[in-house]
Amino acid sequence: MIQKVIVLGGGSAGFLAAIGLKTHIPNLEVKLLRSPSIGIIGVGEGSQPDLLNHLHGFLGINPAWFHQKVQPTYKLGVNFLWGPRDAFYYSFSNAMQSNVQGLSRPTGYYAFEDMSAIDHTTALMAAGKCFSQQTKGVPDLRNWSAYHVENEAFAKALEEVASQRGVIIQDCEVAESVRSDQGIGELILDDGQKVTADLFVDCSGFRSELLGKTLEEPFVSYEDSLFCDRAIAGGWKRAEKEPVKPYTTAETYSAGWSWKIDHDKSVNRGYVYSSSFISDEEAEAEFRKKNPRIEETRLLSFPSGRYRNSWVGNVVALGNSAGFVEPLEATALFTICNCSRILVGSLLDNALEPTPSTKRLYNALSTKLWDEIRDFLAIHYRYNTRLDTPFWEHCRKNTALHGAEPIVEYYKENGPTSAFELMLLSRETSIFRLDGFYAILLGQKVAHERNKTPDSKEARIWKRHQTKCRKIAQSGMTTEEGLSIIRSPQWQWTDGFYKT
Repeated sequence: MIQKVIVLGGGSAGFLAAIGLKTHIPNLEVKLLRSPSIGIIGVGEGSQPDLLNHLHGFLGINPAWFHQKVQPTYKLGVNFLWGPRDAFYYSFSNAMQSNVQGLSRPTGYYAFEDMSAIDHTTALMAAGKCFSQQTKGVPDLRNWSAYHVENEAFAKALEEVASQRGVIIQDCEVAESVRSDQGIGELILDDGQKVTADLFVDCSGFRSELLGKTLEEPFVSYEDSLFCDRAIAGGWKRAEKEPVKPYTTAETYSAGWSWKIDHDKSVNRGYVYSSSFISDEEAEAEFRKKNPRIEETRLLSFPSGRYRNSWVGNVVALGNSAGFVEPLEATALFTICNCSRILVGSLLDNALEPTPSTKRLYNALSTKLWDEIRDFLAIHYRYNTRLDTPFWEHCRKNTALHGAEPIVEYYKENGPTSAFELMLLSRETSIFRLDGFYAILLGQKVAHERNKTPDSKEARIWKRHQTKCRKIAQSGMTTEEGLSIIRSPQWQWTDGFYKT
């Protein structure tokens, strides 16, 4: 029976894992080992809507307290400067599969030429507004929006929660991890102390100290689909009247793409690129030319892929220790939260005695999660026609679609229909669902054989729908306006607003 857990790593993955275990299995002894010499990667970070439900539902972290401590901004989706359009907006509102009264097909069939006001959310994004406005001038807050957070403030807040929940936090250096028949037998610290546990949760980042290094679990590369392996991160202090955008911006660059994340007092920017097509010095020069306000930068290197299994013996890896893909769709926190919940559920269902079949199914779910992210990102590269540089020509010719191949084939023949969604993607476990795949394909103007040319009646209905969405958006609230209310002591959070 598992009674003692060691979490190795003091970043967001480690604290999220530790808080989840201690919150839902309070009798566990949970100790987090953190290296003082390894700092937090202090970059802005985007997320998926799952993060809010995880933090404030599953973990029960008070949202009012969180907003005061972390000061997150809200993210409705991604503004893509990508493909043949000037821009398109990918929202979290499942816009492609919604229905408008009087129209014979879902909205995705009518959006091929104009994606700027498919629904209220895309209209808000296009207008630079973050919240629809309810009566009495308060923001209409939805639990399917996401956060932008500054990583350092986020990690500090999680550390405070972990400590309050009873997680033991120890600053130390691990000198050696010793294998055993169960997986890891003990950790030897640099002062000679030996640490044992029934379960080790590896959150050591790219180093993957336990799963990758000690247990030598094979790494499955995604290099045939995702060619980027470097990132330059930087930013600048926000000007007084510089608006806080309610989305992440993803902009095509010559050998990759650039993110832009808006925070209250700063703007975070980065360039993700392939070192096979541009040198670090050339990438830095391109990055600074496009962003002259950039201050200091840092260079990050990363592999794209996952370990064959993330639960091996008495070791479970979460976050970058289990796998990594570039932050094009802000999936890092999603994988941590999702796998953390599955781990907690697995231990509870097995009365803290996990069986071999439980571990096999956990690994199967983890694999499915990572592979779907790879497949989703692949269509961003395969069909981006914005630039004709060597990198993008290579992507269009050589990006392997893997599991996205049947989705693209189905879309090209049938358009953005969800008739066989359960066959193409599992609704229960899919992150993006068909709606997400369709939004990226339509955004890049990938043609399909069922392109809908509405008759005069449907054309009027569609135009009226878009006009209504734009009108609601124009009367909406900016990020600053909405946050000034949400962060105030007068704002009342509704119990059960976030899913548990």
